[in-house]
Amino acid sequence: MSSIAQTAKNAFTTMTQTEKVAQLSNNFTVNTEASGAHLTTDHGTAVADTDNWLRVTDGTKHGPSLLEDQIAREKIHRFDHERIPERVVHARQALGAAAHGYFKVYDNSASKYSYAGVLTDPSRTTPVFLRFSTVAGSAGSADTVRDVRGFAVKFYTQEGNWDIVGNDIPVFFIQDAIKFPDLIHAVKPEPHNGVPQAQSAHNNFWDFAFQQPETSHMLMWTMSDRGIPRSYRMVQGFGVNTFTTVNAEGKRFFVKFHFVPELGVHSLMWDEALKICGQDPDFHRKDLNEAIDNGAYPKWKFGMQIIPEGEEDKFEFDILDATKVWPEELVPVEFFGELVLNRTVDEYFPETEQVAFCTSHVVPGIGFSDDPLLQGRNFSYFDTQITRLGINWQELPINRPVCPVMNFNRDGQGQHRIHKGTVNYWPNRLQATPPKPVAQGGYYDYPQKVGGLKQRARGAKFNEYFNQAQLFYNSLAPIEKMHLIKAISFELDHCDDPQVYISMTKRLAEIDLDLAQQVAENVGGEKPSQAARQNHGKKSKNLSQFDLMPENPTIETRRIAILVADGFDFSFVEAMRASILGAKALPFLIGPRRGSIASSDSKLGSLPADHHFEGMRSTMFDAVIIPPGEKHVNTLAKNGRAIHWVREAFGHCKTIGAAGEGVWFLRTAVNLPGVDFANNGSGDAVTSSYGVVTTEKYSFTSSALEPIKFATGNGGFLSNFATELSKHRCWARELDGLTEQVAY
Repeated sequence: MSSIAQTAKNAFTTMTQTEKVAQLSNNFTVNTEASGAHLTTDHGTAVADTDNWLRVTDGTKHGPSLLEDQIAREKIHRFDHERIPERVVHARQALGAAAHGYFKVYDNSASKYSYAGVLTDPSRTTPVFLRFSTVAGSAGSADTVRDVRGFAVKFYTQEGNWDIVGNDIPVFFIQDAIKFPDLIHAVKPEPHNGVPQAQSAHNNFWDFAFQQPETSHMLMWTMSDRGIPRSYRMVQGFGVNTFTTVNAEGKRFFVKFHFVPELGVHSLMWDEALKICGQDPDFHRKDLNEAIDNGAYPKWKFGMQIIPEGEEDKFEFDILDATKVWPEELVPVEFFGELVLNRTVDEYFPETEQVAFCTSHVVPGIGFSDDPLLQGRNFSYFDTQITRLGINWQELPINRPVCPVMNFNRDGQGQHRIHKGTVNYWPNRLQATPPKPVAQGGYYDYPQKVGGLKQRARGAKFNEYFNQAQLFYNSLAPIEKMHLIKAISFELDHCDDPQVYISMTKRLAEIDLDLAQQVAENVGGEKPSQAARQNHGKKSKNLSQFDLMPENPTIETRRIAILVADGFDFSFVEAMRASILGAKALPFLIGPRRGSIASSDSKLGSLPADHHFEGMRSTMFDAVIIPPGEKHVNTLAKNGRAIHWVREAFGHCKTIGAAGEGVWFLRTAVNLPGVDFANNGSGDAVTSSYGVVTTEKYSFTSSALEPIKFATGNGGFLSNFATELSKHRCWARELDGLTEQVAY
């Protein structure tokens, strides 16, 4: 702005300045470089280090974080308490989805590592409550935004509650919990305008990511397809932090917890996720309830990675660093049990909204490590729940243990227990409610030897930030790399400060040169000519989602749209619906109107459409089928929304099936480029091309009752259709450039 214009603006501002503005200005705090201010505590003491919690360390290995660090405690306390209750009206609705279920181990094989009954007693069925959530958005923001998903499990064990407060990504942005307030402040809406909501596509987040190179590995995960899951039922769950277990002989192990979904790990496409945000912002919550209500219970295998104490130093990374995975070729996952969700909540607020988790909730046989992120979480989560729900939050029905609870904690807001007796302290003259010895089941604290200096420092191995970011990127399939590049390009394109997107494109050159060059070209960054760090070329298993397909191909719970208009082939549609339901998938009839749609045979009558083309879009479904029927197909061909329905499904790489006149509709009206279709005169032969399955003739007698065989080219129309659908998407369409030729 010119000096003349600035002078005029200042003069106008002075003339229009109100008395209230002048009053408010007395409270202004100038937080700029020009102010010359430095960080202080709330009581004014200058802070020399706000990145490291005070801990015991010898400079190589981490010891426990110290509660005496009042600078860290103040920072976390203030962060835990900085939200006020939202308005009853004019406020966004609550966020998250949850369900009840159970956990059961296969056998007692985990007894080698822990004496916890929940992990070793196969006769037990342990009740659980699992809550899914996003992270960055405010309450009520859309389900399908690019974000980390919380995966928090409360096990109601016979020895007390055990909480695994995890995510769908195995690593985190930061190494030390003292940085958590800075991370969340940076990823939340910018303070001067309160935008954007529920996404990280803004200057502050990416500036923080550049300033903190330890975020590099996590950025690769969140910008990958992992950031936009197809369903909560199709995400992995990770404990993220390093915990410990102790067996009956007193031997200790370092462990990481894993949950692998039975249905495989699958994602949305970015364009699809963006559209669902507006079309159905509660998509994931509805999806979870729909599956459970239809008896398709979500299931995960539970496993642990295990490192015996004494072997923790043999790796090139520090096993206590939450920004690192333990590569499975070095530390395999051992599976011990199964987690199943089989009941939806009865009332959202007292269950889903009031459930509260703490990383510090463990039971005998399970303990903590000196993971600096975990140490801070153990302090922060308990503090946060007190603020959110009150000091007696663990007495709420959803949080209450199923085992007896007895202690001398008393009173406080929300107390509803009536404690009968004359003593409320220990020791007491009546010997009432004494501690329980370890030999009888009291909690055992492992006698860990601790040595080192009390200082603000991290171990040397914590200072390496890029090896595993490269490992993750190298391990992705080509289509996953393409999506990651597009995702980072989208995010940085929303950053309007050149310093942010230029610096970040340079940072990407420390991970992979091709990645950095493509992103720089897309967003206007400086295209690097050489890598800032050589890519080591190593890969690891189970980092790509393609490594985590279901053990047995399935279309269970997949939503399949059957497009119909007056004059559709009744027998075909009924055969499809019966077979789809038999495979535990969900068929939906979509028509030009909701309600009765007449078939081509007046004797067979009509069927009710579940939704109409405008009311429910292709983004809500996993696959589309176009039935035969000349009149019905001619109607579809004249309906622009019906044509867009199929073209959009094609653009999102979804399975498409058609028979009879439906093939003509795809070939002529929709015009899908590069796809081969069943030809005239080919009878009931099936053509499968780029996930588009077609047949000129569908024989009810030969195909309606055919068993589904998951093998391309094996069996009839339905088997080929189901085989393509079981792959989740036909990614070859995008890799070969077909999707770019279709307007959707």
